[in-house]
Amino acid sequence: MSNSANLYPETWSDRLYPAIEPYETGELDVGDGHRIYYERVGTPGGKPAVFVHGGPGSSCSPSHRRLFDPARYDVLLFDQRGCGRSTPHASLEANTTWHLVSDIERLRALVGVEKWLLLGGSWGSTLSLAYAQTHPDRVRALILRGIYPADRRSTDWLYSFGASEIFPDKWDAFLAPIPEAERDDLIAAYNRRLTSDDREARLSAAKSWSRWEAETITLRQDPELAAAFTADDYAIAIARIENHFFLNGCWLEPDQLIRDAGKLSGIPGVIVHGRYDVVCPPRNAWDLHHAWPGSELKFVIAGHAYSEPEILDELVTATDRFAA
Repeated sequence: MSNSANLYPETWSDRLYPAIEPYETGELDVGDGHRIYYERVGTPGGKPAVFVHGGPGSSCSPSHRRLFDPARYDVLLFDQRGCGRSTPHASLEANTTWHLVSDIERLRALVGVEKWLLLGGSWGSTLSLAYAQTHPDRVRALILRGIYPADRRSTDWLYSFGASEIFPDKWDAFLAPIPEAERDDLIAAYNRRLTSDDREARLSAAKSWSRWEAETITLRQDPELAAAFTADDYAIAIARIENHFFLNGCWLEPDQLIRDAGKLSGIPGVIVHGRYDVVCPPRNAWDLHHAWPGSELKFVIAGHAYSEPEILDELVTATDRFAA
């Protein structure tokens, strides 16, 4: 089963801290038949932090550990329900935004800290915002990258009209598996295939879905990243779970996360967003920044991917700042 360990080369930013191994790994039974893989790295008793991966449907990677100074941080990383090393793999049952918010709070209680820093990108920014707005008293600071507010506008941009105009060749490949009669709602059309009883149909749809994302997230095309995204197990998880969440509006009210950003008042935070992000347009970061009192916004010359050097540099700068 893929844990996305091969998604991020080890040399994309000089700012990354040296590779380290976890000092603790485990599985947390969160109910509903789900077991959540987690690992802890850094110095026990250091500044508490949690890394919230993207997707939904991706997983934490060894490279994610390198965003934090291991001498100053005590970091928990985990694979969300159905992702990576969590079980059951690619499960959609009892897998919603609010299940995941509860899982993060269970993990905080497991660690035994009153407050912690959250670092999340893309879908990880969505989930971090949902958690912080639900448990603001448990959040010391937020570092968010590639903002996805999980609103209709943002989802339509990627799966209806918007990104299609910037990547028309990739868009046509994404449309190809879907008959013209079903193209009025691509998320629903893909859902029928991703939940099919036919494994080959599921896998074919998953690879097409994940390839569209992989080929649009970087400023410069990265064939290795596209290959990693379309590996069988990884593609199945990210496609099924992403599609499941997007089909259901991520179980959020319209514009909820921007509307309720005032709940973050008093929580310091840094927003990092690629100026040329085609997956999550920069408007998302701009709107969040203006709705979140005291936030700082850093636009960088990059696309959407966590792995782009300019984004990594800002993320490490932010973790160093909050380590004080």
